[in-house]
This record gives sequence, structure tokens and C-alpha cells, in this order.
Amino acid sequence: MDSNELIAFVRERGLAVVASQGPDGTPQAALVGVAATDRGEIVFDTSAGSRKFANIGRQPKVALVIGWEDEVTVQLEGTADIITGAELERCQPFYFEQYPDGRDRAKDPDIAYVRVRPAWLRHCDFRPDTFGFAETTF
Repeated sequence: MDSNELIAFVRERGLAVVASQGPDGTPQAALVGVAATDRGEIVFDTSAGSRKFANIGRQPKVALVIGWEDEVTVQLEGTADIITGAELERCQPFYFEQYPDGRDRAKDPDIAYVRVRPAWLRHCDFRPDTFGFAETTF
């Protein structure tokens, strides 16, 4: 799966489970609405008071699972950061395109935006007629 295929997959699915590392090293997971930038970055919003926000601030390595419909998934690992300034202005429109109601949430000063830059992914297709998987590094 190349970056263009990843972008299309994320935009089609729109949801992911993101796993981050808690303060004691335990895994913590959450379902989030995701969007893809034209560079293949994954973007989502979250509350600045959430566990994932604090976890990413301490340890930016995260994992995501995107898609589960039709037995097709992408497992992705990458580095997350909280985006602000010019990078937020660049990435936020992609999120708003995927989630127009995000404009209303953006008015809340507690909302923050996370960008994940993929480093590795595995595309899995468990359907009988197209069974297969492929790994990609970026």
C-alpha cells in the first residue's frame, strides 16, 4: 500500500482505534475520527484533558487500526505530535472535510489536533477471494 492508497483508505473509512502508552507503560486505546492529509498524515482531534493527549506528550509513538468492515484493515505505527500554528492551518482543512462538525468543536479551547506520521503499516485483506497482506515502511 503506497501513500495514495493509504489516503484513500483513511478517507473512505474515517475511524481508527489509536493506541498510546499510559504513564505506567500500559497500553491505552480509543476510537477516534480520522482524516488523511494529502501527504499521508493521519489527523484527529481530541480534548487536551484526554489520556491520549497526555500520553502523546510523554511518548509520541502510537499505533492505529483503521477499518474493519469487510475484513480489510490497516495496522499502522508512527510518531504523533500535537500540531499548532502553520502545521495546524495546513492539516485542519483535511479534518474539516472529513468531519464538517469539527468546525464547531474547534471553537472549544480544550480541543487539540494530533498528527500521526506513519512509519510502518500492514494492509490486511481477509476476504476469501482477495486474501493477502502487505507491509510497507515510509
